[in-house]
Amino acid sequence: MPAESYEAVRQTGSDVGRERERIAFDRTIALLEEARDAPPDDFRTRREAVRTVQELWRFLIGDLTNPANDLTDDLKANLISIGLWSIKEADALTAGRTGDWAPLIEIQQIVRKGLD
Repeated sequence: MPAESYEAVRQTGSDVGRERERIAFDRTIALLEEARDAPPDDFRTRREAVRTVQELWRFLIGDLTNPANDLTDDLKANLISIGLWSIKEADALTAGRTGDWAPLIEIQQIVRKGLD
């Protein structure tokens, strides 16, 4: 395969991946906002939002630890830290150790804006 063709495929794959990440974050943020606004007894909505955050970040952390990931080591480390914090914060919401959805929503929004 000529280098130009390979680069086009690689770039297109990266663009598709980035768009999928945007969609995943948009969905996650929407679910978190819905959970924040839900009545306290709406466990299904809250559980779905928390599960989505955890699944998203577990997937992303797996990708970030893949040796083929070409992001800088500093950026990968920062994103992994954000992901681990997000998972822990989601756990705290589930366990009732916090009831404040705002920090988790805000961090997801910041990461999402970074994808633009």
